[in-house]
Amino acid sequence: MRYGTVVLCLLVCSLTESLPAQSTLIHAGRCIDGKSEQAREQVSLIIEGGKIESVVDGWIAGTDGQRVVDLKAYTVMPGLMDMHTHLSGQMSKKSYTEKFFMTEAEIALRSGMYAERTLLAGFTTVRDLGDNGVNTVALRKAINEGWIVGPRIYTATKSLATTGGHADPTNGLRGDFRRSGGPSEGVINSPEEARRAVRERYKDGADLIKLTATGGVLSLASSGDNPQFTMDELEAVVEAAKDYNFTVAVHAHGVEGMKRAVLAGVNSIEHGTYMTDEVMQLMKDRGTYMVPTLMAGAFVAEKAKDPDYFPAVVRPKAAAIGPVIQSTFSRAYAAGVNIAFGTDSGVSPHGDNAIEFTLMVAGGMPPMKAIQSATLESAKLLRIEDKLGTLEPGKIADIVAVPGNPLENISVMGDVAFVMKDGRIFKQPK
Repeated sequence: MRYGTVVLCLLVCSLTESLPAQSTLIHAGRCIDGKSEQAREQVSLIIEGGKIESVVDGWIAGTDGQRVVDLKAYTVMPGLMDMHTHLSGQMSKKSYTEKFFMTEAEIALRSGMYAERTLLAGFTTVRDLGDNGVNTVALRKAINEGWIVGPRIYTATKSLATTGGHADPTNGLRGDFRRSGGPSEGVINSPEEARRAVRERYKDGADLIKLTATGGVLSLASSGDNPQFTMDELEAVVEAAKDYNFTVAVHAHGVEGMKRAVLAGVNSIEHGTYMTDEVMQLMKDRGTYMVPTLMAGAFVAEKAKDPDYFPAVVRPKAAAIGPVIQSTFSRAYAAGVNIAFGTDSGVSPHGDNAIEFTLMVAGGMPPMKAIQSATLESAKLLRIEDKLGTLEPGKIADIVAVPGNPLENISVMGDVAFVMKDGRIFKQPK
């Protein structure tokens, strides 16, 4: 019944009509293809059947019946990807109480709005790393069916935690409301329960697994960085995930939990706040990605100054952990750790995702590498680089454009003027 209610509510949530897929010729003033280290000037892209047919130098003439899009004053690039979002909500002063008053139907309706904002900001593909277990599955279906507008979603459904851990949904509740959750709710306390929890996510329709290997900033628990999974539990999650062809994304702030997760064979470390040189080397050796979420760190550090914004148990964690992420990212990039773009949007407002680019460049990453982190590198993390992440013949036609030159001024990434997903235009210059 829950799925039916959520999907029904999403049916009425479409806000933006797209232009239909058809033969399209794009004249790009500048083209960043997601793979090359240099941009190309004056490029034409031909789109047929929702895929890129060709990318050629010069502005070629269109054919009869072909739609021509003039982006000669813009930089064209692959659709952007955000590897860490939470489309089901957005942080506010009432975030900790709304779960007692909002129905799943209301959450679903609101998430459709957040999905649209994300797409129109140029992010055509996202990972959603934790919801109530049903919302993003329904949201993904509604988008895929064309009922509403939004990005391509890869969802983890309900994050996995141990009892009292960062994603335990009963944290902070008074005693008569508190209960001990199990694998169905994403709470595990043994390798056997870990395997079952992965299988429950498969049953729910997840695309990947998300677990919280350490404490977290925003949970109603005292520690923001202590290890919260044993080694055998982590290994059981990874082992079961491989059986279902899932990747594993791991929330981690503290060193010990991070180290255990990397050694267990996970695919990405989210946040990585207190990452040490040892952990960085382990990640390099194993090809583990860091998804830095710099925006989240900056956002919670700022809001920690407001005594009324966060609960008392959260404020000191936000003040301590938030400012550290930026410097850790700088060290990790300099050390050669794989970086994939991720914002933790839902902590900060949806649609502002591009602020992450500015923070990455401020942290020492060249603009081209920052853009590639949100295109080819994110596609590699999702294991879809054969379909998306670059502008090449045969790839799915996810294409965005920004004014001017982001290689000279990265802030223009926040001014996306053109969005195409699957060959359909959702936004274009007026």
